[in-house]
Amino acid sequence: MTTPDPIRRFVEATNAGDTEAILDTFTEKAFLSDWGRDFHGRDGIAQWNRSDNIGVQSNLRIVNVVQRDSVYHTRVAVTGNGFNGEGDMAFTLDGDRIASLVIS
Repeated sequence: MTTPDPIRRFVEATNAGDTEAILDTFTEKAFLSDWGRDFHGRDGIAQWNRSDNIGVQSNLRIVNVVQRDSVYHTRVAVTGNGFNGEGDMAFTLDGDRIASLVIS
């Protein structure tokens, strides 16, 4: 499956270390859950980004994407100064933006 544009842009922005581009991939009221830690809206996602994404120099590589109903289940390989290994990200999109991201 071709990676949907908002997910591709999120990965590219993460790898480029571009905080504004990451925030621009999300809707204003987006929700992000990272192993049960919940973040709401752009301010919450910016906080998560500083502590768990760009803040630890994460680099993402998409392994595969499978769509089930309206959710894109994405397997990613992560390297950086935080979590390293493969993990799952479930994206729900709203047009050309991410409405929710659940990391598990």
